[in-house]
Amino acid sequence: LKLSWVQQGGRGAPFGGVQLLAMATISAAPSYLPLALIDKCIGSKIWVIMKGDKEIVGTLRGFDDYVNMVIDDVREYTFTAQGKKVTHLESILLNGANI
Repeated sequence: LKLSWVQQGGRGAPFGGVQLLAMATISAAPSYLPLALIDKCIGSKIWVIMKGDKEIVGTLRGFDDYVNMVIDDVREYTFTAQGKKVTHLESILLNGANI
């Protein structure tokens, strides 16, 4: 993060006619829209936190505009008062409304 300060004078400016403006430039990783970011993850191992007490880890095969996801080589983690339960599945279709 790089901050630059610019002085501007003029009528109505605080501090005796001098106004300081902060201009920030972030030169980090490029930003993506959410669906574009998910698209870049196809074929990669992902970790999905579901509503409730479940987490899914597997390889993303595809998704749609509603973020319904098809994931292969799945490990489903369920967390309960008794502990963590792990279920292995070949493939799963996740409803995007539950992510």
